[in-house]
Amino acid sequence: MAIIGYGSQGHAQSLNMRDQGLNVVVGVRKNGQSWKDAQQDGWVPGKNLFDVDEAISKGTIIMNLLSDAAQSETWPAIKPQITKGKTLYFSHGFSPVFKDQTKVEVPADVDVILVAPKGSGRTVRTLFREGRGINSSIAVYQDFTGNAKEKAIALGVGVGSGYLYETTFEKEVYSDLYGERGCLMGGIHGMFLAQYEVLREQGHSPSEAFNETVEEATQSLYPLIGANGMDWMYEACSTTARRGAIDWSGKFKDALKPVFNDLYDSVKTGKETQRSLEFNSQPDYREKYEVEMKEIRELEIWRAGKAVRSLRPENQK
Repeated sequence: MAIIGYGSQGHAQSLNMRDQGLNVVVGVRKNGQSWKDAQQDGWVPGKNLFDVDEAISKGTIIMNLLSDAAQSETWPAIKPQITKGKTLYFSHGFSPVFKDQTKVEVPADVDVILVAPKGSGRTVRTLFREGRGINSSIAVYQDFTGNAKEKAIALGVGVGSGYLYETTFEKEVYSDLYGERGCLMGGIHGMFLAQYEVLREQGHSPSEAFNETVEEATQSLYPLIGANGMDWMYEACSTTARRGAIDWSGKFKDALKPVFNDLYDSVKTGKETQRSLEFNSQPDYREKYEVEMKEIRELEIWRAGKAVRSLRPENQK
């Protein structure tokens, strides 16, 4: 297995496979930051750490875990090296599904498969080390040998999955882009901000507004939903809380569903892909991204959150 890229997923998946005794090499730009990060994790130059071209030459399963923008940029150099007999692996359907924009046209004489962990690389690694494993989807884009699905299942186990479900490349990328912008990240942040701002405008303190918006959700209620479901979480709350939540959930659904329909259309038509490629391919995208992160870090809600987290028992000394 030749893992190309040592970002969030590359780091986690390569270490999980290595820990299970699999034959893994890592391919990154020599002497770049990823090269240094890989060395710190015990990858040895000339043994199992190589530049990208050499890693591909040594691998039979080429696991392209570069960022989406980087996959598009490097594909002209990588494609000729994906020769018959190799298998091409992705953890996101982005590049081949949106090939009109990414220009990632896969060779016709190789298996093309996907294992998509449903979480960040940090979570993939943490759950593996805890002996649990993350949920992952698997898919086959091209079955040249007749064994593509079997390879996807095997690699799903290899990279540290505890549960696998089958999908397609198209459905994986549509649901992934949609979810990240919706309930997983973008939508939930928007709801946090809206609720927090109303509480502050009505005279509540930053601490009270944060606790009622984020702290109770993430530390008390969301874990209950994850463990047992929404109905169980309702049952664990007071009758007053339960009545209000049930009554208002329909209003939120009615208000938000048009937004989610717009979001899904934006994903399916490739607008989100184009936006991502245009922004993340800019030479100064890291600087622009840091400006956005600085704005978020300096929002009152997250400054209040830092103060509240410091008061948790586990953070007291």
